[in-house]
Amino acid sequence: MIKKNILILFSTVLIFFVAGIVVAAPERDKNIIALTVDNTASKANNMFAMYDTLQLETLGLSREAFEKAMQGYHYLLASGKIINQDIISIIDFSLPSDKKRLFVIDLKEGELVYNTFVAHGKRSGQKTATQFSNKMESNKSSLGFYVTGETYNGHHGYSLRLLGEEKGINDNALNRGIVMHSASYVDEKIIEGQGFIGRSLGCPAIPSNVYKQVIETIRNGTCLFIYSPDKYYASHSKIITQARG
Repeated sequence: MIKKNILILFSTVLIFFVAGIVVAAPERDKNIIALTVDNTASKANNMFAMYDTLQLETLGLSREAFEKAMQGYHYLLASGKIINQDIISIIDFSLPSDKKRLFVIDLKEGELVYNTFVAHGKRSGQKTATQFSNKMESNKSSLGFYVTGETYNGHHGYSLRLLGEEKGINDNALNRGIVMHSASYVDEKIIEGQGFIGRSLGCPAIPSNVYKQVIETIRNGTCLFIYSPDKYYASHSKIITQARG
């Protein structure tokens, strides 16, 4: 009889214990979800606070370009692709080439480090880049996310290799020789003469008076995003799709 009572008591305690776990688990999950949502909201708020504080809209960088850049940056960071998480570079090809459309931002310090001109491929368009390609000898720019590689001295002098992170969109960058380098045709004097800077074979070429400083700042594992309101890219970029969740 005593053994039976003990068994009943033990069973009752066990039922209440299990029930407590079942009740507590959803509550715990709700807390985790709430925390995740709070963190995401906090990141978004900080992100746009920086956009506003640095007056990037006034300088021409579109809010959409900045938002997508930061989404992809966090995706690549979580994937272990980014070595130097302090710097992000954004090229906004929604702007014409007579505008300063390269933005180098120090995320740690909350500073715009460089804002300068950058060329697009000669077959991407004249004043504004509207056509893009990942193909060899296309002489077009490639959109999307890159991780910067090492520097080297080549045909254009001190240059920076770019590793395309988007399959079918820019992953052929190394084979195509798409690098960041200086170019004499990226100059305000040329804008004065013809209304736009010169064009490259697809490389994001930058002015000779600032290229060394820019390359030194963004080399070795930082995120570079080349943006355009291009419908094909928007619908085919897995990084953008997955980063949005």
